[in-house]
Amino acid sequence: MKILFLGDVMGRGGRAAVAREIPRLRAAWKLDFVVVNGENATGGMGLSAGHAKAILDAGADVITLGDHAFDQKDMFAYVEQEPRILRPLNYAKAAPGKGARVFNAAGGRKVLVAQVLGQVFMKRPFDDPFSAIDGVLRQYPLGGLVQASLVDMHCEATSEKMAMGHFCEGRASVVVGTHTHVPTADAMILPGGTAYQTDAGMCGDYHSVIGMKKDEPMRRFITGMAKERFEPAMGEVTVSGLYIETDDRTGKATRVEMVRQGGRLAAAGPA
Repeated sequence: MKILFLGDVMGRGGRAAVAREIPRLRAAWKLDFVVVNGENATGGMGLSAGHAKAILDAGADVITLGDHAFDQKDMFAYVEQEPRILRPLNYAKAAPGKGARVFNAAGGRKVLVAQVLGQVFMKRPFDDPFSAIDGVLRQYPLGGLVQASLVDMHCEATSEKMAMGHFCEGRASVVVGTHTHVPTADAMILPGGTAYQTDAGMCGDYHSVIGMKKDEPMRRFITGMAKERFEPAMGEVTVSGLYIETDDRTGKATRVEMVRQGGRLAAAGPA
């Protein structure tokens, strides 16, 4: 199976680039399944129902959220209506929506997608992500009920993301990190057959401070004082993510490549 994961979509520029690139990449790379992290797609803070629909209409099979899952209030209701949107599995127990689901891919194949939030350096404590994902992976073992599985590990600490990769090794096809908006150069297949990258990066303007216009973040770092709201940068967008190929029989990854399309970062992706 050929799977594309795209990192955090940042604001209007990120939405436009993803809407343009998903159809092109689906055709060029003959993709079977596309997952997009959309938790910053609406003004850099959360995802609205309308913007979610636009990403799905562009060809995404699933959208994952994150710690900003419900910054846009209409998502409380929309996540219950739209099964292709996943909030974190270990979010508050009373939160609407689901954190893991099995989806249909091309050819009748089944793909498990799940998202968990890390605990280290996050603003509020979430439930243990390791025990949360453990139960899901036990329920849907590779080579059994699903042909592939993808875990979006949304957190700050690279060490926690790496620990999750090893924790899921051999039990998930892909573990990929999101949230920090900076792509890491460690795409690899772990010995147990799990594709891994610490952070997929963002779909946004990299001439910025993690996707935001530079002036206000820099002012706060230099003076310690806030003056204006953060706003997404609107320069040329780089679409960043991870391309994975998996074996349908075992669910293990057979190929992984970093994705960079357009913008300021060096181009990368499957040849």
